[in-house]
Amino acid sequence: MRYTTVDRSLRGTPALPRPRTLIHPGAYNPVRIHSCSALQGRHIRLALRPGASLFDAIVLALSQAGVANASMTLLGGAFSHIDYCTAPPDPSHRTVVAYTEPIAVGPAYLIFGNATLGKTDSGMPLVHCHAAFRGDRGPPAGGHLVPQSTIVGPRPIPVLVTSLEGFDLRASYDPETNLRLLQPQEGGRDELRGS
Repeated sequence: MRYTTVDRSLRGTPALPRPRTLIHPGAYNPVRIHSCSALQGRHIRLALRPGASLFDAIVLALSQAGVANASMTLLGGAFSHIDYCTAPPDPSHRTVVAYTEPIAVGPAYLIFGNATLGKTDSGMPLVHCHAAFRGDRGPPAGGHLVPQSTIVGPRPIPVLVTSLEGFDLRASYDPETNLRLLQPQEGGRDELRGS
């Protein structure tokens, strides 16, 4: 893996070092942000259903509202179980990072999270969520929540949703990163398949 780190300690003032710059293994794409715009969108306040997986609580509720692509902010609340992964450097060097095996936390309090609802290549729902949380023991932690095995606790968890209408977010192969990334695709339909 190639990366660059800038040492600011030589400037005479104490400062945090600049974060490292990661260089992906594939061909460099000069277009850094791929975007689509929507002529309309909706804001929804959602309450995640107690006892449901994070995946089901998001997908089923938004499907009923006719939303297939969305950006979400999870405002905090108790989970009866959290599984998460982190993304350390990839030892094979095929990618810059690789997810760890899921780490079971058990009961935990979600401090804050962001999630995206998109689709797989076959059009099935996909939930991608990064969050900060604290388990019953230990310091706060964070990472990529495993939505299928992360279970909402005994009370609803509030979520602010912005629907992304008129285009799809699809998980597709990105040649620069060698990863599957959620990427916008024009002309998407708003309803979910197979939810």
